Amino acid sequence: MSMFRLDGMVAVVTGGSRGIGRACAEVLAAQGAHVVVTYVRGADEAAKVVAAIQENGGKAEAIAFDVADMKASEDAMSDVAKRLGKLDILVANAGVAIDGLLLRVKEEDFDRIFDVNVKGSLACARGAIKSMMRARFGRVIFLSSVVGEMGNAGQSAYAASKAALLGLTKTLAREYASRNITVNAITPGFIDTDMTTSIQGDAKEGMLKAIPLGRTGRAAEVAAAVAFLSSKEASYITGETLRVNGGMYM
Repeated sequence: MSMFRLDGMVAVVTGGSRGIGRACAEVLAAQGAHVVVTYVRGADEAAKVVAAIQENGGKAEAIAFDVADMKASEDAMSDVAKRLGKLDILVANAGVAIDGLLLRVKEEDFDRIFDVNVKGSLACARGAIKSMMRARFGRVIFLSSVVGEMGNAGQSAYAASKAALLGLTKTLAREYASRNITVNAITPGFIDTDMTTSIQGDAKEGMLKAIPLGRTGRAAEVAAAVAFLSSKEASYITGETLRVNGGMYM
C-alpha cells in the first residue's frame, strides 16, 4: 500500500510561487492533492508552478491575495472551500524577512514582518479551520524557522515572528484537536532558496560549519516533511515542531 497519499484532498499553499512554497505545492500535488497556490506578486511564477504540476498529471490552480490582509485571507480560504467542496490542508508558508540589528529595525519593517508572518498565518488558519471544523478533518502546517528556536543576530523581528508561530501552533492544536484537526510547525534551517542566496562568503561558510550535516538543505526536503504531516499517517501528531535543519539546532 502506498503511504502518505493525499488523493482527493484539497490543499492551499500560501506563498507557493517559489522556494519552499513551490516545492510544497509540487510534492502535495504529486501525492494526489488538488493544490491551490497563493501569491501576492509574481503571477508569472505562480502560473509556472501550476503549469509544471499539470504537466506532471497533477491538479493545481493559483489565486492572488495579500496574506497581511486578514479579511482577504479569510475570504480566500472560504472561497476555496466553497468552490472545491472542502479544504483539507493549509500550508501557511508565505513570509518575509527584513534583517537588521535591534537598534536599527524600523517600525514599518517590524509591522510588515508581523503582518505577513504572524497575522497572515493566523488569518489563513482561521479561514481554513472554519471549513475543517465542518468536515471534522484538517491539517494545518505553519512554516516557522530555525531562528525562531535558536535566534540569530541581525534578525530580531524575523526571529520573534517565527517564534510566535510556535506558540500559535501549540494553542491551535489544543483548540481544535477535538475536531480531528492537527496543527504542526516545521522549522527549516539553512535552505537553498532565493531568501538565502544573499548569504555568501564568510557568513555562508560560518553557517555551514554550524550544520553537522555540512550542507544547505533543499526545498524538496522541507516539502517532504510537509507531505508527511499532511497525510493520514500523521493523524496522531499535533502541536509538534518538526525540525528540518541538518542538525543546526537540536
